[in-house]
Formats: sequence, C-alpha cells, structure tokens
Amino acid sequence: MTLALKPGTAWADTWRRCLRAAPEAFHDDRVLNLWAGAWQADGRILRAASPVDGTPVAGPPRLDADTARRAVRAALDQHRAWRVIPVAERRARVSAALDALCEHRGLLALLLVWEIGKPWRLARADVDRAVDGVRWYIGEIDDMVEWRRPLPGPVGNIAGWNHPMSVLVHALLVQALAGNAVIAKTPTDGGLACLTLACALIAREDVPVTLVSGGDELSAALVRAPELGCVCVVGGRDTGGRIASAAADPGRRHVLEQDGLNSWGVWDYSDWESLAGHIRGTFEYAKQHRTAYPRFVVRRELFADFLSAYLPAVRSVRFGHPLAVEDPGDDLPELDFGPLINAARARELGDLVSEAVDRGAIPIHRGSLDDARLLPGQDSSAYLPPVTLLNPTPTSPLHHAEPFGPVDTIVLVDTEAELLAAMNAGDGALVATLSTDDRDTYARLAPEIRAFKVGHNKPRSRGDRAELFGGLGASWRGAFVGGELLVRAVTQGPAHERLPGNFPGYHLMPPEAA
Repeated sequence: MTLALKPGTAWADTWRRCLRAAPEAFHDDRVLNLWAGAWQADGRILRAASPVDGTPVAGPPRLDADTARRAVRAALDQHRAWRVIPVAERRARVSAALDALCEHRGLLALLLVWEIGKPWRLARADVDRAVDGVRWYIGEIDDMVEWRRPLPGPVGNIAGWNHPMSVLVHALLVQALAGNAVIAKTPTDGGLACLTLACALIAREDVPVTLVSGGDELSAALVRAPELGCVCVVGGRDTGGRIASAAADPGRRHVLEQDGLNSWGVWDYSDWESLAGHIRGTFEYAKQHRTAYPRFVVRRELFADFLSAYLPAVRSVRFGHPLAVEDPGDDLPELDFGPLINAARARELGDLVSEAVDRGAIPIHRGSLDDARLLPGQDSSAYLPPVTLLNPTPTSPLHHAEPFGPVDTIVLVDTEAELLAAMNAGDGALVATLSTDDRDTYARLAPEIRAFKVGHNKPRSRGDRAELFGGLGASWRGAFVGGELLVRAVTQGPAHERLPGNFPGYHLMPPEAA
C-alpha cells in the first residue's frame, strides 16, 4: 500500500485559503497580531514546523514586553466600551461570529490537522464543540447574567495547544458574551493559524478580541497586568506553578486548569467487552488532552481477564499521517491519533519509557512505526506508537505523572486501600473511572477517589453545555467552570460572593458535583 497526500490538503493549499478568507490577518509570509482593534505586523517571527511531517508552517510573531503591556492597556479601553453594551446586542454579535466559524469549518479543521496533528474527524469535532457549546450559552445567557455584571477589566487567556477551538475559542466567546473584552496568547507549540483565522472572523463582528503571540514576557504581562479582571490558564503543573504566585492573588479572579494523573480502576468487574471498546477510545489524539486516562489500576485476580480485553483493543489502534490516502478520491483516514505535538516531545516520552523499563517496569505492549500509515520517506520523528507498561516503580516519573502521550501504565492491587492509593497517586485529578459490577461498591469508593468527576464503568470528560468542570488537589486552582460556573467565573455577583473552586483561602465544591 503506497500512500499520498490527498489533493487540495497540502499546507500551501491551506495557506492560500487563509489568505483569501482573512487577508487582514494573513500576509504572504506571516500572520499578524491583533490588538487595539487592528491587525499589527509586529513581533519577532519564529520558525515553526508541522508535527505531521516536518513541513514548515507559520511561526508565531512574538511581542516584546513593552508592546505586550500596550496591548493589555488597549484591551482595557475596549472592555470599558463593551461592558455597557446590552446583552441582546452582545448575543447578536457573538451569534454572527459563530455563523462565520461554521462557514469556514473545513479550513479551521484543516489548520488543526497541520498545526497540532489532529486526525480529520477529531479536528472537525473540535470546531463543532466550540460552536455548539457557545450557541447553548447564547440561549442561556440572559438568566446567567441577571443580577450580575462584567468584571472591571478584560479576561486574559493562556491556553495549551491541544484544543484551540473547543477550549480557547469557546472560552473567549463565552467571556465576551458575559460582557468582557478578551485577550488570548497563542499557544507556543501550535494552533497559531487556526486561532488567527477564528479571531479574524470574530473581530469582523465587532467582538473585542485581542490575539497576540509571545514568550515569557507576554505571559508575565497577562498574569500580572493590573488592568485584567481575570486570568485563565490551561497548562501543565509546571506552567501553573510558575504563574500561580501572581495569578492566585486573593484579589484577582483566576482559573488555572492543570494536569492530573487520571486513573481507571477495575474492581470486581466482568463486562470485558464494554471495557475493550472504551480502551481504544482512550487513545484518541494520542492521549494528548487533560482528561485522558493513562493509568489503569486492576485487581490482581482480574488481570488475566483484563489483558484479554486490553491487548486486542490497543492493537487495534490506528495512527499515522492524518492526510494520507491510497487513492485521490478516498476520504481522509479514520485514525485514533497522528503525531505527538513535536519531535522533542516524542523523544522525551520515549526516553521516559526506556527509563521506566530500566527501573523495573514490564513492557506488555510495544507498537511499531511499521504499523503507522505514513507517506513514503516522510519525517516521522514526532510519531510514537502505543506503549503499555506494567507496574512502573515509584522512582519512575511515569508512576505518578501524566505522560501526555500514547503510553499506558497498569498497576496491580490486592485490596481496596491499595486501589484507592494507586488511583490517587497523582495528588488530584480532573476525571477518573471505576469499573465494578456492584453499584454499592462504586457508591462507597467513588467519594474516596480524588477527581472532580468519577465515572461508573465509562469514561468522563470535560463535558459540554451545562456540565460543570474542575479538578481536585493540585490539578486545579481558582474558580471551577462549565455551565453557569463559567459565566460566574468571569462576572461579578453579590458582595462577598464565594465562587466554587480551589482558592488560597478555601475549597468549595458546587452542589451539583458534591
């Protein structure tokens, strides 16, 4: 089988479509920054390459510290004008922006494929979740902002590269719908052109959005700027730790979504066919998202049955170049994942696997790049096949940290106490699941699992629309989000209001999640 790039999907074709769709934001050789209500040809442009096959793509135009501060001050001016616009007008403008995003759905998804390696199905779903989620808020916003008012300053956003549309653009539009001007820093590792196109379409509808690229100087401006009313960050614990001291000031509204070791426990369970279907699904996007499940904690006496379900599932995972087809007329392939975000991350994770094995972990599955659907001779340095390790030792980073890649670890336990200790090894998580046939066992053990959401026999996710989202322990700092909590996090309510979340002075779970 010889594969070729599907006609019309090359990066050069995609870039030409961007130039036609938003000439104000794309120039022949670069993207522009958006601040003070205008597209600016400023910043120092860095080189960038697609993780898909090493093709050069648009690099971020990084602002210096002084320009970053000017952009924040300009956003405050936009905020003061926007916050007094009636809700009905804000709703109409955001709705028009959603219509424009829908019109360019295919191009936005194709940019996600090239910039962050998402398979075509998942890229389109990322766009759809952003649009569908904000449309739900448009229908609910009147009740959500009744007796509430916008923040005193704009909302600053620093988000990861893995969900530019369904997390970052979704958040920007809801924050704007609630009456705030919004600022976003483009992710360092990918998503620049996709976000540039999305923000160009949003800005055309006179929604006050700022989109800028930068390094530590820009992050510092977004975290420490006194003009901001709230700081929202999605990133790992290292990133969160560096900015927490500034962002988590008791006087500043903040939302810091960090990572956690999300675990799937198996205890007194027998529906192996259902579990097998879920296992393959956990490999979507190479587990490069905050609600992935990289850890399975299994009762020892069930291990043989678990392996009988697990191994065929992991061997059925399909990965490779998201745009490679056998025939020009073929649909784009149905893949579970493509590359990791870059070659450096693939090398780093491969080294962690080797280190874990050297320290005593037992490899029970190792995929091969020979199984990947790749173009002849293409750069494959960002690809990593699935790996499964049994019982990594406590000295291995993979024992207690999220790998953020297609690497599973399995831990065997004999008692319920050991089950809970292994599932809670990461000091807090966003989601977890317990597979058990007995509802009473689930009801008794689930409250002891340190995750914001705990599924019974099926995975949990961020959720959409009214579903709340947060994390326990070190996986989350600041206000919880999702549903009406997202609007409450970026608006002001009654004096002395205590928002649900993890704050320096208190922890408060919403009644719906308690």
